[in-house]
Amino acid sequence: MRRIQEGRLTSDDDWQAEFTTALANAGLAPLTVRTYRHNVALFLAWLGEVRGGTTKLSDLCAAEVLSYRQHLVSVARLRAATINQRLQAIRWLGRWAEHHGLLKSSPVVEVKSLPVPKRLRPVGLTEPEVHSLLRLAGESKREGKRNYALLQLLLQTGLQVGELASLRVADVTIRERSGEVRTHRGAGSKEREVPLNASGRRALRAYLKSRPEAQADDSLFLSNRGRVLSPRALQTLLQRLARRAKITRLRVTPLRLRHTFALNYLQQNPGKLVDLANLMGHESLDTTAVYTEPSGAEELAKNLERSRLNVHG
Repeated sequence: MRRIQEGRLTSDDDWQAEFTTALANAGLAPLTVRTYRHNVALFLAWLGEVRGGTTKLSDLCAAEVLSYRQHLVSVARLRAATINQRLQAIRWLGRWAEHHGLLKSSPVVEVKSLPVPKRLRPVGLTEPEVHSLLRLAGESKREGKRNYALLQLLLQTGLQVGELASLRVADVTIRERSGEVRTHRGAGSKEREVPLNASGRRALRAYLKSRPEAQADDSLFLSNRGRVLSPRALQTLLQRLARRAKITRLRVTPLRLRHTFALNYLQQNPGKLVDLANLMGHESLDTTAVYTEPSGAEELAKNLERSRLNVHG
């Protein structure tokens, strides 16, 4: 957990704006800040209801947080992962309130997260499906180089769609035998650099040559109208390519391409989970470990059929 700056508030009122500012200053992505704010608001609404109207932070105790967790389990019937996300937001609130003198100690420390059932490993695209998408992406006479480059960038780096949409021309460095892209993950957060392999470098080099007028601060990927290519527009593009490629067994999304990158990386580099976590920008290996979870029953059966010990007598 990132560090929240310590300080002291003189009042137990009107603290929510200060808490929101502290979240942003802690380097969380804007979407995470909005999610935490929303989850805290839901908790406060519940707290006010059970208390009869008051949501005074200085009175918050572990029993109330435990009761809220039980409410989410028994009444709201939310998934364990969703409940843990709600609790994580309250942990930030408790830690912040303690540092600012509204609580002597955070009561949320005593409240444990719920065990989350192991997820099956995410499914990626097959090699023929990837080749089909890349071929179709490059066929457009007007936007072929752009489409091919952004598809290669997602497949070769595993960037999140928000990271790709926020890239500027200056964020791309291409050398003869190496290169990297510098990503941005929201105000105040740390930048990270992701290496570019030969496929990524070739695609981006060809695309940038098609934009000789591009300036360093210009967005890397533009729409047909010269505007920033939004995540929604990128999703629409992928869906169109998937339909043309006749990929119907799964939905082709930016996240699917990220899964494809991760699965392919571990296949080529067995056991290098820490390296993959760094490439994908994960803060915890638990997040990356999902790519090592068991496959679905059908894939497990196929793996057994392929076993070298599966010799017919």
